[in-house]
Amino acid sequence: MMRMKTRWIAVALIVVAVVSLLYIYQSAHYENVLRITTTTSLYTTGLLDKLADAFKQKHPNVLVQFIPVGSGEALRRAAQGDADMVLSHAPNLERRYLNDGTLKTGRIFAYNYFIIVGPGNDPAGITGMEPLKAMAAIYTAGEEGKAKFVSRADNSGTHARELMLWSLAGVNPSGKSWYLELGSDMAQTLMVANEKGAYTLSDIGTYLKFSSRLGELKPLIDKGDVLLNIYSVYVVNPVKVPAVNEKLAEAFMEFILSEEGQRIIEEYGIAEYGKPFFNAVIGGPTEKLNDAWESMAELGMS
Repeated sequence: MMRMKTRWIAVALIVVAVVSLLYIYQSAHYENVLRITTTTSLYTTGLLDKLADAFKQKHPNVLVQFIPVGSGEALRRAAQGDADMVLSHAPNLERRYLNDGTLKTGRIFAYNYFIIVGPGNDPAGITGMEPLKAMAAIYTAGEEGKAKFVSRADNSGTHARELMLWSLAGVNPSGKSWYLELGSDMAQTLMVANEKGAYTLSDIGTYLKFSSRLGELKPLIDKGDVLLNIYSVYVVNPVKVPAVNEKLAEAFMEFILSEEGQRIIEEYGIAEYGKPFFNAVIGGPTEKLNDAWESMAELGMS
């Protein structure tokens, strides 16, 4: 038994050494490394790899490293020095890091909408309702033993919006037996909701990406300003956080806001799914998006 345990420890050490050497090799092989902490809802769809590939056509000696986590964790890691830039969709959380100086500059670069998904038989009867009335109806159905709701519960942008919706609806599901808190990413949350015949809040992109595996889980509410989902890009402040590759981060931000970057965003998903995952902001409702971001940031801070 001791010999087997020693063998497994040796194997683990070898794996760690190999991964470390690969990381060192990759970093040394490129002139510049750009570290980006990002919301999982962007990374899971595959959009970021598409953008990075196009960016590297112009900057061949750059290694773009994505660290996909929830928006809250993405911002926290940036503050502790693990990133040069952040991609997030949680205005209330972003405002905190703007206020404390962690983030230097930022821009909205894409948007879509959150959707409330649930079983096709819709036991809470929310189909066609306004979002806040739908959340209240799910709460009532949950209390009556007719429905369940699955929450990411991971301090992500989606989780922050879900909590905001419950609050605006005037109800609090925390601690209820029908309210399942996972601490998981969006894909896993959708899978569990499908398995349990439950409702959940999702970004439209991740839902479309996994829709073929979700059986009877259907989008029931997809309209309403309160479901507007705004994605922003931020450069980490090198004055507050040491060793930030500010120049490269700003170059990537400029690229995703350029006509080429915006075209990639606008067209992504159409070929495979028949509809775009995201809306570009170039030529779009910039003022409306900025006002909406401010409103969401204030709501989340209250």
